[in-house]
Amino acid sequence: MRILKSDRKIDFMSKRRLAMVFSLVLILVSIGAIVARGLNLGIDFTGGTLIEVGYSEAVELDSVRNALNAGGYGDSAVQRFGTPRDILIRLPSTGEEGESARLSNEVFAALSKASDNELELRRVEFVGPQVGDELTEDGALAVLVALIAILMYVAMRFEWRFAVGSVIALVHDVTITVGLFALLQIPFDLPVLAAVLAVIGYSLNDTIVVFDRIRENFRKMRKGTPEGIINQSLNETLSRTLVTSFTTILVLLALFFLGGEIIHGFAFALLVGVLIGTYSSIYVASTAILMLGVSKADLMPVKKEGVVDDRP
Repeated sequence: MRILKSDRKIDFMSKRRLAMVFSLVLILVSIGAIVARGLNLGIDFTGGTLIEVGYSEAVELDSVRNALNAGGYGDSAVQRFGTPRDILIRLPSTGEEGESARLSNEVFAALSKASDNELELRRVEFVGPQVGDELTEDGALAVLVALIAILMYVAMRFEWRFAVGSVIALVHDVTITVGLFALLQIPFDLPVLAAVLAVIGYSLNDTIVVFDRIRENFRKMRKGTPEGIINQSLNETLSRTLVTSFTTILVLLALFFLGGEIIHGFAFALLVGVLIGTYSSIYVASTAILMLGVSKADLMPVKKEGVVDDRP
């Protein structure tokens, strides 16, 4: 079976300056959103009690808030959970023992009293404030350790310019993904943090495939500028990149629309991450190694002293 080489001649690197401006704008907006609005941290990180209540008929959020205010829970956050009949209530932690059971019973009683609907207490979750602080620190540490480990791995496998380029691309992807959650105020909880770590792995895998082809072409192609060789490598790996991203996005769309509200944030983070990761492996990582001055001499295998070439 003969494998046909791609005859695409897309000049990716000619648009690298435009891509840099686009990425810079996205990063600035993301950082601005994180600083100005902050993340809408779930109770996994802040601590507190989460109560899911099901109504027999559709209910207005204002009526739920009024019932909670009358019961003395004006500091609660109320939102829909999938359908107009499902309500999610978040209450801050008071640090008391047995808080979860007491709060859930009192809130359920207050809502039942104020509504003619039949109510069902579906779920109660509690996270103490100390556990929330530990999860926040551990989550940030997990992302930092992942980036450092990736830097070391890529530096050993390729060359330091490739390591720096891959970490720049990963920081780019994580910043934009997290910034979008801050901008839209989508709850950021442990499943979303897991999705961010998965985005790091996905983006790195895509970048490694591109870097492998770039290194191979730098060694194989006798003529050509670094820019031309990188363009050739990107064209050769484009089909694989797009097919992988497309099939992954299909699965994530199914999770996003059909998987239920509980994994909505997880699927959304992965969707954004896959799209941004595909873009960054083409423009951010490749542009970074080009700007760092990668050349053919940097990627040629080192000849060992004392080895005699006995080829005819």
